[in-house]
Amino acid sequence: MQDLKNLLEQLGIPVAYNHFNTATNPPFVVYRRDSTSNFGADNKVYKKINNYYVELYTEFKNPALEEQLESIFYENNIFYEVESETYIDTEQMYEVVYSISAEEDF
Repeated sequence: MQDLKNLLEQLGIPVAYNHFNTATNPPFVVYRRDSTSNFGADNKVYKKINNYYVELYTEFKNPALEEQLESIFYENNIFYEVESETYIDTEQMYEVVYSISAEEDF
């Protein structure tokens, strides 16, 4: 998880796991582990695979920042999907949600 945080910090905007403890102005990123898709055999986990949501929040639609985030995923061999893109009226910001999978060695 720390490696993922370090990668996301390359964007140069605030990054937090799950939430910020204080109000944070966009742009910012929040990430969290959603589930696992472990590979196993013989009743053992041989490869741990964590599935994360990475949520990018911006005040305005920001294709350049989205491209920068996607480039970070691409350059680090992280498969991603865009799960959703939403404008949150009550917060007056855009949210783009990515799902990624990250392998973890034992």
